[in-house]
Amino acid sequence: MLKVKKLRCEYKKNPLGIDVLSPRFSWQLESDGRGIMQTAYQVQVSKGDDTFKNLVWDTGIVNSDKSAHIEYEGEALISRQRYYYRIMVWDNKGNVSGWSEPGFFETGLLDKKEWKAEWITSSIYDDAQTSDICPLLRKDFSTAGKVRSARVYATALGLYELYINGSRVSDHLFTPGWTSYNKRLQYQTYDVTEMLKDGNNAIGAVLGNGWYKGNLVWAGNKNLYGDKAALLLQLHVTYEDGNENLILSDGSWKTSSGPILMSEIYHGETYDARLEKEGWSMAGYDDSSWESAAILQHPKEILVAQENVPVRVIQEIKPINIINTPKGEAVLDFGQNMVGWVRFEVEGPEGAEVVLRHAEVLDKDGNFYVDNLRSAKQTIRYILKGTGRECYEPHFTFQGFRYVKIESYPGDIMLENFTGRVIHSDMETTGSFTCSNELVNQLQHNIVWGQKGNFLDVPTDCPQRDERLGWTGDAQMFIRTACFNMNVASFFAKWLRDLSADQSEEKGVPHVIPHVLDDNSYSSSAWGDAATICPWTIYTCYGDKRILEEQYESMKHWVEYIRRQGDDEYLWNTGFHFGDWLGLDSKADSYVGATPVDFIATAYYAYSTDILAKTAKVLGKWEDAAEYEELYKNIIVSFRKEFVTPNGRLASPTQTAHVLALMFNLVDARDRKRVTRDLVKLIEQNGYHLTTGFVGTPYLCHVLSQNGHNDIAYKLLLQTDYPSWLYQITKGATTIWEHWDGIKEDGSFWSKDMNSFNHYAYGSIGDWLYRSVAGINTDSEMTGYKRIHITPKPGPGLEFAEAKLESMYGRVESAWAISEDSMKLKVCIPANTTAVVVLPSADLSGVLENGKRLKDAGGITSYEQTDEGVRIQLGSGDYEFTYSLV
Repeated sequence: MLKVKKLRCEYKKNPLGIDVLSPRFSWQLESDGRGIMQTAYQVQVSKGDDTFKNLVWDTGIVNSDKSAHIEYEGEALISRQRYYYRIMVWDNKGNVSGWSEPGFFETGLLDKKEWKAEWITSSIYDDAQTSDICPLLRKDFSTAGKVRSARVYATALGLYELYINGSRVSDHLFTPGWTSYNKRLQYQTYDVTEMLKDGNNAIGAVLGNGWYKGNLVWAGNKNLYGDKAALLLQLHVTYEDGNENLILSDGSWKTSSGPILMSEIYHGETYDARLEKEGWSMAGYDDSSWESAAILQHPKEILVAQENVPVRVIQEIKPINIINTPKGEAVLDFGQNMVGWVRFEVEGPEGAEVVLRHAEVLDKDGNFYVDNLRSAKQTIRYILKGTGRECYEPHFTFQGFRYVKIESYPGDIMLENFTGRVIHSDMETTGSFTCSNELVNQLQHNIVWGQKGNFLDVPTDCPQRDERLGWTGDAQMFIRTACFNMNVASFFAKWLRDLSADQSEEKGVPHVIPHVLDDNSYSSSAWGDAATICPWTIYTCYGDKRILEEQYESMKHWVEYIRRQGDDEYLWNTGFHFGDWLGLDSKADSYVGATPVDFIATAYYAYSTDILAKTAKVLGKWEDAAEYEELYKNIIVSFRKEFVTPNGRLASPTQTAHVLALMFNLVDARDRKRVTRDLVKLIEQNGYHLTTGFVGTPYLCHVLSQNGHNDIAYKLLLQTDYPSWLYQITKGATTIWEHWDGIKEDGSFWSKDMNSFNHYAYGSIGDWLYRSVAGINTDSEMTGYKRIHITPKPGPGLEFAEAKLESMYGRVESAWAISEDSMKLKVCIPANTTAVVVLPSADLSGVLENGKRLKDAGGITSYEQTDEGVRIQLGSGDYEFTYSLV
């Protein structure tokens, strides 16, 4: 049996409105055999025809095992056209799949000149007293004939919600997303064919401030990109007879105030239901008192089609309890620190109010606590119209919270009237990890929820206080874990394009992307290195060569920027750096750990240069590869002269210094044992606890497991007192904290200035759980899990562990269990891949696979005894190995 399944175009299922001129196709194979490899494929693409009679590309039979990122090479694509594609494959067992079910993609506006619409805005923004109101925009139009298809292409300066004939056009939230607005702005495409009526119709939009003109960054900054929200929209209606009708945003639209009096990402929303305009987005509405929309001059050359996956409501949570606090406040407990908002139902008299405030934690006395939000108000205010049962949820704001204080609510407060709506970018869930320790399982839960809460169009640092910015350091530290939990390829591709766009004239990298801080907020080591680490990680995890092609100049610019710093091109010892941020070995009243910042800067300089050299090789840029390999070697030499004694001792006696030196291969092979021994001493001297901050933590357990101290890595993982990953769980955490001691043993708080309880950076331990504990990794040469490594490293304290990963090729699984002196390892390898499996502490003579000797087991191509255990090479299929531990 051989089938082709899970067809994807640019990582998406049947995408609408793409502007990629050579889109890429990927698929998976389904087979019930072992050792299945694709030997050939055929792709057909048809224009506007799912019977494939109008082919624009037919590869013919291509002898290849490639099934990811096959680039379209047919006729030039044209705008606003649907293309269908299908796949047939052949395998190494003589099977032929037959044609797959067809997938499709649809192009958007491929030429900027096709934008005929005008930017329109409202006079509301001209008056300071009304400038916070979210305006309504509308237009009536008619159709004349049977509609074959209708597409809306829309974007906004600010945020928008779109309606046709009284109904929301889409469930997408916070459109058009947050990009480097002055350089790149996404537009969205919607299929509205079924929403149109024969005859009279209406289209309407609500505009919100969003990141464009709302409060952003601390200090109450507003209007960072502009002071007027605006809409740009084209509705293309195609009739059965081939004629077309084009409805554009222009001066013929009408505008008015609406019921949203204020909506800010940090501060919440104020909604006066008494001001609703019933039927405002339906045909025939009387808009004679509305003003004409104003034309706004703004470039259209910056427009790009939607790149990221949309933000949506992903799930709902019901509150678990109503708490009456010692202060006498009514507080809803949702049981989970989440990001989104509360939808509620209410009944009461006209003018009555519902006021909700949101917070992450209660203080040690059990009272509602908001000091860590700083200036962010996170307050929802709803004014009733008094016409019976009313239901409300916000439009252009989101909150980070577990607890909701009900400051005003008419009638009895009942749990069933409130629902938490969880929102984030709608990334496919791809990974899971479980083990025998429930606290570690909760840690994995917290890591995933930290990713959910902070992957909202950009990878933010925190989702609750007056910040919520795309910090580059946090993103690069967590990206490998993120790639396990969810498919983040398109999410990061969009963000990295903004990073490239926002690089300074000198090609430094801003601390946050999109760049909204001051002009001096650039180019800290470990933060700016997101420019190299993130694209390389996406390439590693998805086999995506194009992201390296797109980002190569940005990566090169970053390394060259570092190279120009200071008076020695092989050391980075100048400029501002965050250092080992929040390291526990920092001086009093300092956020920066004790590891010298020039040590960290030069270490990352070496790492980024190594990545750049490898990228140049992948892309066939051989001169660059040779140049940067030489630069890398010289950085290593200078690093050792500067930071390593002749006897192999590091100049910096910190855990983080030793971790970086080992992880980035900065010390000579003869010195690795000493550096490792010194790291272990530092851990032992601290009672087997870590002291690392943002920079050292992601690699700490990795270097221990890789250098013969896997047991100590487990010891660090399983500690439950401060400082440790599990300590916060003993304090009730449901997401990852910013500080190891965000809540202290006595229940007091670390700080009120910078104390997020949903901050994913320390969740980077998830990468070690997947790659070391469960042992799932990809080959460094055959990336994207085309060749899989299963090398679990069991350790003291766990009886079993299981991880699953939905790769580009299908499900990869590693599940081990230890019982007394024996071990069982279950492995799942998807079709069209191969794998290397290492059975730890195994003796070849005693290994069985499903009760058979290895020589008799199907799918296994070779096996050998090694110092690590038994190394097996095998093909696709499900395997179960059992053996006695030696």
